[in-house]
Amino acid sequence: MQNNFFSRLFALLVIVGLYLAIIPATFAQTIVRHDDEIKKMVDEISAANLETLVRKLVSFETRHSLSSLKDKKKGVGAAREWVKSEFEKYAQASGGRMTVELDKYIVKANGQRIPQDVELANVMATLKGTDPNDDRVMIISGHMDSRNTDIMDVKGKAPGANDDGSGVAAVMELARVMASRQFPATIIFVAVTGEEQGLQGARHLAEKAKSQNWNLIAMLNNDMIGNSSSDETELRNNVQVRIFSEGIPAVESEEQAKMRRSTNRENDSESRQLARYMKETGERYVDQLEVKLVYRNDRFLRGGDHTPFSQNGFPAIRVCEMNEDYRHQHQNVRVENGVQYGDLPEFVDYQYMRKNAGLNLASLANLAWAPYAPANVGVSIKNLTNKTDLQWEAPKKGERPAGYYVLMRDTSSPVWEKKFYVKDTKVTLPYSKDNYFFAVQAVDAEGHESLPVFPVPVR
Repeated sequence: MQNNFFSRLFALLVIVGLYLAIIPATFAQTIVRHDDEIKKMVDEISAANLETLVRKLVSFETRHSLSSLKDKKKGVGAAREWVKSEFEKYAQASGGRMTVELDKYIVKANGQRIPQDVELANVMATLKGTDPNDDRVMIISGHMDSRNTDIMDVKGKAPGANDDGSGVAAVMELARVMASRQFPATIIFVAVTGEEQGLQGARHLAEKAKSQNWNLIAMLNNDMIGNSSSDETELRNNVQVRIFSEGIPAVESEEQAKMRRSTNRENDSESRQLARYMKETGERYVDQLEVKLVYRNDRFLRGGDHTPFSQNGFPAIRVCEMNEDYRHQHQNVRVENGVQYGDLPEFVDYQYMRKNAGLNLASLANLAWAPYAPANVGVSIKNLTNKTDLQWEAPKKGERPAGYYVLMRDTSSPVWEKKFYVKDTKVTLPYSKDNYFFAVQAVDAEGHESLPVFPVPVR
């Protein structure tokens, strides 16, 4: 009996030893590195601050884009001056690197939602990058304007607490937290106007970025990120948030379209890579939050400020709450059959909003500290083989990466599933290029990753 016991014990130890030996090989592909400074910034986001900002925005009664510019207490004019003054307070911690402006523009009458020529303005706080040779730009936005059921009601109270006071408050809170930090790349925090009148402010900024040839690598539109319940289904969900992103780019040349078709990369646009990046990064730093990637540009019958950026060829996504309560969107404030309607601050979940703001901050900081993306990423197709040969070049600008991550997923998978670290600019993987999709990221010594680059076939 004793010999049998020791024999069984020895066999068990052998099995455990083999299992432990397998673990490193099985999980070596996935590398998760936390930057303590990013986590610290995420933890500095305050739900109480967010609520204070939302309630102040609501206090202007209406922020309709066509409301008064002269009233000191009510209307979009007073609201934009207040947002500007808050940005200026935050800028004091930046050592002169954050500058604030009202970017004014004229929208011509269009016979629809703009009845006559009107001056609108985006409120912008630009945190200039510390590296003069780093031309990368990132934008995070929310829209300041609000509306009632009648889109042309410029006088009725339109609190706009969630749509989109939540997005603007998140942008402002991130500007406060990030102003004192230094990033090599430039981050622009912006509260746009004219969204409800046809995405006017976002279109103005996107066209400005294109005409001035900005190297805009990411545009994060936050529109309604504070509601955690839904009408009709009566669901409550404060642990999931959606990111919308386009599939086939709105703008692509015939050559780009041909390459997309030949590589079957309909699900790998730059905007979609940005969305995946935010999911991985956000879930790394924000507890109790799952990012749901919605593979469409936006919801049915709706639009958002990321769209003009996509239409101008920039990577752009929309962050939006998981469920929507239409009793508190685009509704006049009223009680009807015992039900309260209107976009009021008491219907905003500020802890949920805090987590969604953290998703944005972690993504921006990680990307702003990351190296430039690798250049000329290619997959060899000169031979029939069951392996995959990838090659690329080091970034043309910025600090040289410490290494690279090669990402891999099944062609049917929505997200990257494996991650291989290499120091060279080429790698041969024992996985067939016919069965998987791949991409390559540059990474620095602290683990900050660039956006993934999808390879093109090379002979």
